[in-house]
Amino acid sequence: MDHNFHFISGLPRSGSTLLSAILRQNPKIHAGMSSPIGHIFRSIFASMGAGNEFAIFLTERQKRAILRSVFDAYYGEMDEPREIIFDTNRLWTTRMAILQELFPGSKVICCVRNPAWILDSVEVLIRKNALDHSRMFSDAESATVFSRADALQRRDRMIGFAWSALKEAYFGEHADKLLLVEYDLLVKYPADTMELIYQFCGLDEFKHNFNDVEYQAEDFDNFMMAKDLHTVRKKVEWKPRTTVLPPDLFKQFESLQFWNENHPTKANRITMKSAGK
Repeated sequence: MDHNFHFISGLPRSGSTLLSAILRQNPKIHAGMSSPIGHIFRSIFASMGAGNEFAIFLTERQKRAILRSVFDAYYGEMDEPREIIFDTNRLWTTRMAILQELFPGSKVICCVRNPAWILDSVEVLIRKNALDHSRMFSDAESATVFSRADALQRRDRMIGFAWSALKEAYFGEHADKLLLVEYDLLVKYPADTMELIYQFCGLDEFKHNFNDVEYQAEDFDNFMMAKDLHTVRKKVEWKPRTTVLPPDLFKQFESLQFWNENHPTKANRITMKSAGK
């Protein structure tokens, strides 16, 4: 079956699982939490580089076919084949040039959110599972909210890597393939936001039910010792609340919203004006 590929990336705890849960209501679309393809893709790509002395026997055409075959093999064996695939991984924003080589015209939907609320969301989850020691942190890192924040902000960790990868793509030469979707707008104006996502990806309209959206990945969340990490509530709605973060830490992470600054970029973005019609 020929597939039409698009990608979901961006920041963690910013609505990517919710977006996937909504998209999968469409019988033509497959979407879900982060798939294993990203890490397999990265390993194969590295093995075709200078670290492998036999890589000199690979042509550009062969490299392209091998990398593309990872997607075809994984999604070609689905129990219920779908025409349109949205594969989710934070690293896709670091591979924009390769994605355009393999899937010309594919788009990358980047879920974003005030990083202070991302950290807050992680903290709420950690405190909710107070009797579990999350695999996200070492013993030393889990000591306080400040040590957890420092760990997550490192360039090779949950928030720091995704933030760096998004920034690379946002200012890169393929930025026009990006669509930034603010979490707040997705939950406040889901119908308008989904309409704009469909338009950006060139997909036929579909009427979603925002009162019956569910998604769970219990096995993965339990393995991470982070219950409900990927659980989506049934109704898409905005629920304001106060933060659990100390004020100085909230302010520190809030300042990381580079996409709200006045920098030249070709990236597309759903705004309050476009979503809240």
